[in-house]
Amino acid sequence: MKLELVQLAGRDGDVAYNLERILRTIAESAPGTDIVIFPESYITGFLSHENIARFAEPVSGPSVQAICAVARERDIAVVVGLIERDGESFYNTTLFITPEGVALSYRKTHLWVGEPALVLPGDRFSTVQWRGVCIGLLICYDIEFPESACALAALGAELILITDGNMEPYGHVHHTAVAARAQENQVFAAMVNRVGEGAGEIFAGGSTVVDPFGQRLFEAGSQECRHVVELDMTRIIPARALYDYRTEKRLQLHGALNVQPDGRRELLIP
Repeated sequence: MKLELVQLAGRDGDVAYNLERILRTIAESAPGTDIVIFPESYITGFLSHENIARFAEPVSGPSVQAICAVARERDIAVVVGLIERDGESFYNTTLFITPEGVALSYRKTHLWVGEPALVLPGDRFSTVQWRGVCIGLLICYDIEFPESACALAALGAELILITDGNMEPYGHVHHTAVAARAQENQVFAAMVNRVGEGAGEIFAGGSTVVDPFGQRLFEAGSQECRHVVELDMTRIIPARALYDYRTEKRLQLHGALNVQPDGRRELLIP
């Protein structure tokens, strides 16, 4: 499984600018890349009470449709987020887009300071199969809660992809959290963070990939970059050979399990 991590600066509320960078990046992706991953809410950037009604878009909106078209053209999957509008409600959402369209839509379940007054939390964790790998999505603050990644592992996730918008002075928190979530669930985890300035903050970068042993395969600095990491998914087997945390865990998560006809698996938050 070949990932391309795209660590970028963005413009909050400038959908045209962000979308142009997304489409160009996908078009220029490395040969053989399976998944291109962008930072949190990269389509719209982060929005405020003053502009959320103007710039938030539905998953069926024009920006997502444009990304679907280039994903189909390049035969690639894209992980990218937006502030989603669903009727009169808003969510911080990350999408897993394949050449066939939107395969998975995940709404951030753990809202950071300021978000609860702006967007609603999601009510489920989900996984999807892509090219033989079971994949789950998380967003930023989600990874600071062990149960988030544990829920995805319980659904069979082998690879957790995290869109991030973490800022200084908290860069070290996600540096640690991504490795912990990978090691304690014996899965691969890849996180792509934003860089540059936002509305009064400096985004921390530090995009990273960690293997099922908790060993870091790559970590970016604090500047824009794009980096390809090829994962050997067979590494999961030896990581679980001596002990398998999923089967030896004595306190299990509660939540209804849904299995969708298209193969998506969901764990509903009680």
